[in-house]
Amino acid sequence: MRVLVLNGPNLGRLGRRQPEIYGTTTHDELVALCEEWGRELGLEVEVRQTNHEGALLDWLNAAADERTPVVLNAGAWSHYSYALFDACAQLEAPLVEVHLSDPSQRPEVFRHHSVVSEHAERVIAGHGVRGYRMALGHLAG
Repeated sequence: MRVLVLNGPNLGRLGRRQPEIYGTTTHDELVALCEEWGRELGLEVEVRQTNHEGALLDWLNAAADERTPVVLNAGAWSHYSYALFDACAQLEAPLVEVHLSDPSQRPEVFRHHSVVSEHAERVIAGHGVRGYRMALGHLAG
């Protein structure tokens, strides 16, 4: 089974951006881990990251058309992008939402709501990069 792991804005700076919140694993290391975990689970994993909302929407539209399962960490877009909400609504294959930190425990109130969660089969938050492993495990069954 093919799975897309899609990461939104600022996640390309993992390991450098607020490591006390997001950890020290770089995005390149996360890509390698996801690919390795996928192989272990019998999944073909493709990891992508963008700082451009339209690119993420295009990837979600293609996933909808191809009925491809998605692991999504939409970063800040999770909290306000109704275009993201609409793109996730059309997905037919499972969607798992992942957050490295637990947004509900963050001091910024705007982070406490996600427009993605309503469409997700599962939400995994606050487990750092292990959350991606958990998401892939969920999709592998």
